[in-house]
Amino acid sequence: MSPAKSCAALHLDNQLCFALYSTSLMLTKVYKPLLQSIGLTYPQYLAMLVLWEGDGITVGDISARLLTDPGSLTPLLKRLEAEGLITRTRSSADERVVELRLTAQGRALQKQAEAFPACIAEALGQSGSELMALKDDVIALRDKLQNAL
Repeated sequence: MSPAKSCAALHLDNQLCFALYSTSLMLTKVYKPLLQSIGLTYPQYLAMLVLWEGDGITVGDISARLLTDPGSLTPLLKRLEAEGLITRTRSSADERVVELRLTAQGRALQKQAEAFPACIAEALGQSGSELMALKDDVIALRDKLQNAL
């Protein structure tokens, strides 16, 4: 039996999904040594970015910002708490709600992380305006996909 004729539309290199997936993997690899220097994983870094924007938010808030399920964040947040970077407390108004606050140590990490965007821009060899345009295009794509669901 001869192999089925290959359909160009199904070639891996012709897939937008693979281009985005593989690019995300490479970007995470570029971040890895930066994040290791401050003791964070990439998912922890994303959570800390949200907290650095606005301290005193709920698990639901951070879940919405990261487009993830609140239950999947719990182990990550427990680890950040164990490392002394955040506190997790039940809301006095509604004990089902968990509020997150940065510790002094968590706030101090922000200063170290402030150099990361410039490091990423240098690794990509693009100007700030080029990176912002690319980010805007990717966000527009994400929004279209979200609306299609």
